Parts: sequence; C-alpha cells; structure tokens
Amino acid sequence: MPIDLKQIAAVSGMNGLYRVVKPTRTGVIIESLADKPNRLVAQARHRMSLLEEISIYTTDEETTVPLADVFDRIHEKYGDELPLSSKPTDEEYKAFMEEILPDYDQDRVYVSDMKKLATWYNIVNKHLQFTKATPEAPAEKEEKAAPGKKEASAKQDEKAKKEA
Repeated sequence: MPIDLKQIAAVSGMNGLYRVVKPTRTGVIIESLADKPNRLVAQARHRMSLLEEISIYTTDEETTVPLADVFDRIHEKYGDELPLSSKPTDEEYKAFMEEILPDYDQDRVYVSDMKKLATWYNIVNKHLQFTKATPEAPAEKEEKAAPGKKEASAKQDEKAKKEA
C-alpha cells in the first residue's frame, strides 16, 4: 500500500485530520495536519476514526474498498489537483466518485461522504507522501536475506568443524 494511514485520524466535531502522537492516561495526544500544526489531547468523549479502518461501500454486498486504496486511485489518476471546481455541485462529486470507483454503492455512499473524501485527500496529499509501488522491492528483500543466510550457514559450518 503506497500510503500509510495507520496514525491518521478524523475526530468527530473537529475539522481536518490529525496524526496520533502517543497515548496518555486520559486519551491520546493528536497533532493537526495543517500548515501550523497544533497538539491537543483527544479524550474518551471524542470519537476518533482511524483512516486505515475506513472503507467505501461497493455494489458487492461483501466487498468494501479501503480508503488508502481509494486515495491511491485518486493520486494515480489526478495527482495533486482534483477535477472539482472551487464550489462543486453534488453532481460533480458523484461524477468524480464514479470515475475513481465505478462500482461504489450509490445508496450507501452519500454526497457528504464524497465531500469528506475530497477534503481528506487534499489534506493527506499535502502533508503525507505518496510513494510509488515498486515491484522490485520483494526481490531486493530476498537478495538482502540471502547474504545473511550464507553468513549464518558459514558460522554453523565453522561451529561443526570446531566440534569435530
């Protein structure tokens, strides 16, 4: 997954997105994702939703698409600029959603959800880094693991020689 949303949260009743910094006795310390970030304590009365746990309904009853995947699709298709006007209409939001996720459930995904999606994408795009998925990454891990295995087997060979 190209973008990590594990520590990013939306807090009900508060605008914007927040990075979870660390837990406290009475809640968690969060830091706003803004140009001038400020820290505050989100207590138990604040309802927090981690973006990693949010997904979008599709027409298939058993399938949802994680928000990180949706953000990735938006980033691949549009980059930094969304195709929405400064004051988008409901129809523009629906067309935007149709382009990035054609099989979204139109009965369960509301325009307000689409507005949040666009707003959150702009915040995440500005403050977090999207990385390109490289298919070579697993091969590199295997290559790095191979020398370590050779060293371990060489040490075992030396140990066996000493015992003999």
